[in-house]
Amino acid sequence: MAHLTVIHSARSAGDADASEAELVRQIACGNRESLACLYRGYRRRLVRFLARLTRRADIIDEAINDVFWVVWQHADGYRGDARVSTWIMGIAYRCALKALRTHGHEGERAANEPEAHNERDAGSAGNDPSAQHELSDWVAKGLAHLTHEQRVTLELAYGGGHSLEEIAAIMDCPVSTVKARMFHARVKLRNLLPALAGVHVGVHVGVAVAAPGQRGEPT
Repeated sequence: MAHLTVIHSARSAGDADASEAELVRQIACGNRESLACLYRGYRRRLVRFLARLTRRADIIDEAINDVFWVVWQHADGYRGDARVSTWIMGIAYRCALKALRTHGHEGERAANEPEAHNERDAGSAGNDPSAQHELSDWVAKGLAHLTHEQRVTLELAYGGGHSLEEIAAIMDCPVSTVKARMFHARVKLRNLLPALAGVHVGVHVGVAVAAPGQRGEPT
């Protein structure tokens, strides 16, 4: 049964990738409805991703608008060599860096400040929404102490489910750099999260920060 579930999930993911690729092809032909459909499908994901770079909602909105302007203008340049999600997240990363350069350091996220556009899935709250909110806030404080490259790397890996190779393409860097950022981010979180919770380092605090099985330590 578990094997069939995995197969079904893989097929579903493949169908979604094919549908998104078809939307991009239609956008390249000038179909605005397809652009709107892609926008609806990606806005929430982009908000979460960009919130790892800036706490300002206006900069996030500006970057998202820029992303879909680029998609509209350059859809005909998409060749299908990567998933549409990898292509879009790469555009988003570059647009965000451009927006941050325009607005200066005032646009960067500050440590211990709340995330912009706090859009968590209601379904992830579990049986105790207040406890889940406290846990999410605690982890967010830990992430705020990382560099923006480390935050983005973790968000793409754990939040977006991207592979090391896809993250390297999105952030325009070698895979070895992605591995190093992930490794150092996890080490920092292992030290930071217990301290933020008032627990001595080494005591189990209920949050796993180990990498997914397919992602190894840097060599």
